[in-house]
Amino acid sequence: MPDTTQLDIALLTQAVGSIGMFGAIWLVQLAHYPLQIFVDREQFIEYQQAHMRRITYVVGPLMLLEVAAAAWLLFLDMPAPGPLLAWIGMGLVFVLWISTLVLQVPCHWKLEQGWDEPAYRRLVATNWLRTAAWTGRAVIAVWMLLLYG
Repeated sequence: MPDTTQLDIALLTQAVGSIGMFGAIWLVQLAHYPLQIFVDREQFIEYQQAHMRRITYVVGPLMLLEVAAAAWLLFLDMPAPGPLLAWIGMGLVFVLWISTLVLQVPCHWKLEQGWDEPAYRRLVATNWLRTAAWTGRAVIAVWMLLLYG
C-alpha cells in the first residue's frame, strides 16, 4: 500500500475534480445549452464570448485537478481493483480531453462568430459523450474513495 497520506490526497483531489465536473456537465447539458436558443441573436456573440470566458474559470481548475489526480493514481500502489480503476479513469480523462478539443471547442469557436444552428446542434449532441464520461469519472472517484479512503 502507498503512503496513506498520498493516497488520501490523490483520492480527494480526484473526487473534487471529477465530482465537480460531473455536476457542471449535467448542469450545462440539461439547463445551460438548451437555454442558448433563447439568447437574442443580436447579442449572441457577446453572450458566447462571456460564456467561454466565465465557464473556463469554473471548469479549467477542475479539469486540471482531475487530470493531475488521475495521473498520480497510476503511480500509487493499491490492491485490486485500484490499478484497474485508475487506468479506466485515465482512459476516460483522455476521452474527455480529446472530445473537448476535437468536438466541443470547434463548435464554441463557430458560435463565437454568431448563432449557428448546425454548430449548436452538434455541440449539444457531442456533449453527451462528455456527460457520460464525467459520470463514469464520478462513479470511479466515489468507488475508489469507498475502497481506499
